[in-house]
Amino acid sequence: MLRAIDRSRYEVIPVGITHDGAFVLESDDPDRFALDPAHLPEVADNGSRVRWPESASSRELRVTTVSAETGGSGERSLGDVDVVFPILHGRFGEDGTIQGLFELLGLPYVGNGVLASSVGMDKHFTKTVLEGAGIAVAPWVTLTRAALDENRELWERRTKALGLPVFVKPARAGSSVGVTRVSDWSELDAALETAFAEDGTVLVEAAVVGREIECGVLGGAGTDVRVSVAGEVVVSGREFYDFEAKYLDAPGVELICPAELGDGELFELQRIARRAFEAIGGEGLARVDVFLTDEGFVVNEINTMPGFTPISMFPTCWQASGLAYPDLIAELIDGGHARGSR
Repeated sequence: MLRAIDRSRYEVIPVGITHDGAFVLESDDPDRFALDPAHLPEVADNGSRVRWPESASSRELRVTTVSAETGGSGERSLGDVDVVFPILHGRFGEDGTIQGLFELLGLPYVGNGVLASSVGMDKHFTKTVLEGAGIAVAPWVTLTRAALDENRELWERRTKALGLPVFVKPARAGSSVGVTRVSDWSELDAALETAFAEDGTVLVEAAVVGREIECGVLGGAGTDVRVSVAGEVVVSGREFYDFEAKYLDAPGVELICPAELGDGELFELQRIARRAFEAIGGEGLARVDVFLTDEGFVVNEINTMPGFTPISMFPTCWQASGLAYPDLIAELIDGGHARGSR
C-alpha cells in the first residue's frame, strides 16, 4: 500500500506498533515491509513515540524522539491527521478495540466500526449473526477450557457429531493462525491446544465440501454496497489455504480471478455477500469467503480488514472488476475521511 498510494493526493505518516504495544514513527520505505518468507518484517522499537491527540477537539499527531548521540529527547508536531487507515490484522487491530480508540479521539478512520469489527473478528458471533439473518454457515461447536473441564464427555460428543474431517480454529485470530485440519479424532487434543494458544475460545467446525470462493465488498453506512467479481482458491498441494499460502506465496495453492461462475451463481454470491456485510453492520470494506457446494453457497467468514498484498484476493478481485489498486486505496481513504463529516 505504501508503494501504491497516490502521493500527489495524500501525505502518509506511517505509524508502527511494536510487540510491546508502543506506537512508533516508522520508515516510509516499502522495502522495509516486504514479505520475505525467511524473515517476516517487524516493527522495531526505534525510541520514538507517536502521541495521539489529547482530546476530540484536536487532530494533531505529535512524536517524541530520543537522540542516539546525546540521549536527550524532543517533541515535534506531525500535523493534523485527516484520516487513519488501520492496516492491521488480528486482535487489537481488527476487533474493534483500536476503532474504539479512534472513536474516542474523534479521528475519522477507514473501514468497519466497533460493532462490525468485533462481530467479524469473533467467528462464533459471526456465525450466530449470519445464521440469524438466514445465511447458511458451516455447523460448529464452540469450546472453552472451562467448558471442557466441566464436562469433557458432553463436549466431545457434540464435537464428534460434526463428523470428520473438522477444522479447529481460534475464535478470534486471523490469517489462518492456529488453525488445524483434523482427519482423525486422535488429532483433536493437539489441535485444540494449538488453537487455545491463540485464544481462550475455540471453534470446531465441520469441513465443507465445495469450491472456495471469495469476493470483495465496498461501501455501506449510507452509501451503496458494491460487490466485486469472485475469485477462487484452488488447493492442490496443501491441506488448506493457510498462512504461508496467503502471505508468502507458498506452493500448492492457485488463485483464480475471476472465478468461473454462471451469471446466476455470481448474482446469488453477490447477493449473499451484500446481505452478510449488512448483517454485521459493515462499513468501508470486507472480504466474504464462501464455499460453493452442491446445495448452494455456505459462508465461511467475513474478513473486515482483508489482506492487501500483491497476491491477496481482495485487491485482485477489485482489479478484475475494473478498480485499479491505487484507486481502491483512494476510495477507501476518501470514504474514511467522509466519516468525519457525518
